[in-house]
Amino acid sequence: MAKKSKIARNEQRRLVVARYADRRAELKEIVRRPASTPEERAAAQASLQRLPRDASPVRVRNRDAADGRPRGHLRKFGLSRVRVRELAHRGDLPGVRKSSW
Repeated sequence: MAKKSKIARNEQRRLVVARYADRRAELKEIVRRPASTPEERAAAQASLQRLPRDASPVRVRNRDAADGRPRGHLRKFGLSRVRVRELAHRGDLPGVRKSSW
Protein backbone atom coordinates (compact mmCIF):
# COMPACT_ATOMS: atom_id res chain seq x y z
CA MET A 1 0.00 0.00 0.00
CA ALA A 2 1.42 3.35 -1.05
CA LYS A 3 1.41 6.36 1.23
CA LYS A 4 -1.83 8.31 1.05
CA SER A 5 0.13 11.52 0.43
CA LYS A 6 1.79 10.07 -2.69
CA ILE A 7 -1.54 8.91 -4.09
CA ALA A 8 -3.14 12.30 -3.36
CA ARG A 9 -0.23 14.20 -4.95
CA ASN A 10 -0.48 12.06 -8.08
CA GLU A 11 -4.22 12.75 -8.33
CA GLN A 12 -3.53 16.47 -7.95
CA ARG A 13 -1.01 16.21 -10.79
CA ARG A 14 -3.66 14.59 -12.99
CA LEU A 15 -5.96 17.55 -12.37
CA VAL A 16 -3.22 20.08 -13.16
CA VAL A 17 -2.31 18.25 -16.38
CA ALA A 18 -5.96 18.30 -17.46
CA ARG A 19 -6.29 22.00 -16.60
CA TYR A 20 -3.29 23.06 -18.70
CA ALA A 21 -3.58 20.49 -21.52
CA ASP A 22 -5.12 22.85 -24.09
CA ARG A 23 -2.68 25.69 -23.35
CA ARG A 24 0.31 23.33 -23.56
CA ALA A 25 -0.92 21.91 -26.86
CA GLU A 26 -1.30 25.41 -28.36
CA LEU A 27 2.17 26.48 -27.28
CA LYS A 28 3.80 23.27 -28.44
CA GLU A 29 2.09 23.63 -31.82
CA ILE A 30 3.53 27.14 -32.20
CA VAL A 31 7.01 25.83 -31.40
CA ARG A 32 6.62 22.88 -33.78
CA ARG A 33 5.06 24.76 -36.71
CA PRO A 34 7.63 25.66 -39.41
CA ALA A 35 5.67 28.79 -40.40
CA SER A 36 6.07 30.48 -36.99
CA THR A 37 8.70 33.20 -36.71
CA PRO A 38 11.69 32.85 -34.36
CA GLU A 39 10.17 35.53 -32.10
CA GLU A 40 6.87 33.65 -31.84
CA ARG A 41 8.74 30.43 -31.17
CA ALA A 42 10.86 32.02 -28.43
CA ALA A 43 7.77 33.56 -26.80
CA ALA A 44 5.97 30.20 -26.89
CA GLN A 45 8.95 28.44 -25.33
CA ALA A 46 9.14 31.05 -22.59
CA SER A 47 5.41 30.64 -21.91
CA LEU A 48 5.83 26.87 -21.74
CA GLN A 49 8.58 27.28 -19.16
CA ARG A 50 6.36 29.54 -17.06
CA LEU A 51 3.65 26.87 -16.78
CA PRO A 52 3.69 24.82 -13.56
CA ARG A 53 5.98 21.81 -13.55
CA ASP A 54 3.12 19.49 -12.76
CA ALA A 55 1.32 20.60 -15.94
CA SER A 56 3.54 18.20 -17.87
CA PRO A 57 1.92 14.79 -18.40
CA VAL A 58 5.29 13.10 -17.96
CA ARG A 59 5.17 13.82 -14.23
CA VAL A 60 2.03 11.70 -13.68
CA ARG A 61 2.86 8.27 -12.33
CA ASN A 62 0.93 5.14 -13.30
CA ARG A 63 -0.26 3.57 -10.07
CA ASP A 64 -2.25 0.51 -9.10
CA ALA A 65 -5.94 1.45 -8.96
CA ALA A 66 -6.51 -0.72 -5.89
CA ASP A 67 -3.69 0.22 -3.54
CA GLY A 68 -1.50 2.80 -5.32
CA ARG A 69 1.58 0.64 -5.87
CA PRO A 70 3.84 2.64 -8.25
CA ARG A 71 5.90 -0.18 -9.74
CA GLY A 72 4.98 -3.16 -11.88
CA HIS A 73 1.94 -1.40 -13.37
CA LEU A 74 0.11 -3.29 -16.14
CA ARG A 75 -1.81 -0.90 -18.38
CA LYS A 76 -4.23 -3.52 -19.64
CA PHE A 77 -5.66 -3.99 -16.16
CA GLY A 78 -4.73 -0.71 -14.44
CA LEU A 79 -3.29 -2.82 -11.63
CA SER A 80 0.13 -3.85 -10.41
CA ARG A 81 1.59 -7.24 -11.27
CA VAL A 82 1.10 -8.37 -7.68
CA ARG A 83 -2.61 -7.50 -7.68
CA VAL A 84 -3.19 -9.04 -11.14
CA ARG A 85 -1.64 -12.31 -10.00
CA GLU A 86 -3.70 -12.29 -6.82
CA LEU A 87 -6.99 -11.62 -8.63
CA ALA A 88 -6.20 -14.11 -11.40
CA HIS A 89 -5.57 -16.89 -8.87
CA ARG A 90 -8.92 -16.15 -7.23
CA GLY A 91 -10.65 -16.11 -10.61
CA ASP A 92 -11.81 -12.49 -10.27
CA LEU A 93 -10.42 -11.40 -13.65
CA PRO A 94 -12.69 -12.53 -16.47
CA GLY A 95 -10.84 -14.13 -19.38
CA VAL A 96 -7.63 -14.65 -17.42
CA ARG A 97 -6.53 -18.07 -16.32
CA LYS A 98 -3.39 -19.41 -14.77
CA SER A 99 -1.33 -21.26 -17.31
CA SER A 100 -0.05 -24.76 -16.64
CA TRP A 101 1.70 -27.19 -18.94
